[in-house]
Amino acid sequence: RDSSTSRGLGDVYKRQITLNEKLQFYYFVPTIFFGFSSIICYISYRPEKELDIMNLHELIDRLHKKHTLTKEEFITLIKERNEESASYLASLAREEAVNIYGNGVFPRGLVEFTNYCKNNCYYCGIQGSNPNANRYRLSKEEILSACENGYQLGYRSFVLQGGEDPHYTDEVMVPIVAEIRKRYPDCAITLSLGERSKESYQKLYDAGADRYLLRHEAADPELYQKLHPESLSLENRIQCLWNLKEIGYAVGTGFMVGAPYQTVENLADDLLFIKELDPQMVGIGPFVPHHDTRFKEFPSGSVELTTYLVSILRLMNPHLLLPSTTALGTIDPRGREKGILAGANVVMPNLSPVAVRKDYSLYDNKICTGEEAAECAGCLGRRLASIDYQLVFSRGDYIE
Repeated sequence: RDSSTSRGLGDVYKRQITLNEKLQFYYFVPTIFFGFSSIICYISYRPEKELDIMNLHELIDRLHKKHTLTKEEFITLIKERNEESASYLASLAREEAVNIYGNGVFPRGLVEFTNYCKNNCYYCGIQGSNPNANRYRLSKEEILSACENGYQLGYRSFVLQGGEDPHYTDEVMVPIVAEIRKRYPDCAITLSLGERSKESYQKLYDAGADRYLLRHEAADPELYQKLHPESLSLENRIQCLWNLKEIGYAVGTGFMVGAPYQTVENLADDLLFIKELDPQMVGIGPFVPHHDTRFKEFPSGSVELTTYLVSILRLMNPHLLLPSTTALGTIDPRGREKGILAGANVVMPNLSPVAVRKDYSLYDNKICTGEEAAECAGCLGRRLASIDYQLVFSRGDYIE
């Protein structure tokens, strides 16, 4: 209020401001404005790396809570991964596995009973057109002998695995499965025989098989055809998986990590398919090339990405039976241990006769082809003890 006038408070009047008042105004207003701006910027600014970690942790927490993500979120979680997110993801995955299964790891005694195969999957060393493969078949007696050896060593879960060999018809396989069931009623029997008719799957189930492993390999039809000949279709592969579930098998599926032409988008599709199928087992391992295939010059997949995906799968279904695969140990001396620390809880030591192990050559440099079964189990036991886990010789059933 100008004291030289009689105007009251709230009255309006005009006068020209002085130069000094102008200078004070021009200085004071920017100072206030930029001061507040600095405070706002200080509050909202975070380094880009810190923001990435926060965003990934939010996605991981959402996965942990809801057990799934959208395709776009899975893509982001994989593409933007870093050491911090991998460590956080693995810690949650380990916690979930231990909460349900303890610190035990279930060994499955693997019997690779034939390397004949009618198919020509482009990545596989025992594809039917490979003239350099040294072919073999185990007799019923040899298969039973391998199981007996495993049983004496404590194994209570056997996996019969082979190429799609036309020799092993239902008339051949059903008596083998039935005899194993008769001799070892306390054991789980898993088959991995490839694509068969629903009627065949039913006969094998009725004979005593409990579980069936059939990797879908690629949920994207375009990628699937880049990895397989036209005689094989993703549609039939997926139908086989649904048939197995309908019959009552505990079902396992899976895919290679780092396969030729595979993209992050493909991996997201694989995860979403697995969520839809809801299997009891998922087996994933890094792609490893074989020198007699068209993919011989392609690089191997990575342990880092494989274990990251193992952790994702554990959070998608904390009850899963997840192998730490031999392929992990093939490309990294500590690969199987890293798989366990990422959330896996199954290993598959080899019970096949030593004389034929090197001939079941799906990929190059496969480990443990020269060890006797007892040596293999002992080695694995020591490796697991080094990371505070232990082999648990039981059926190792899926816990609901």
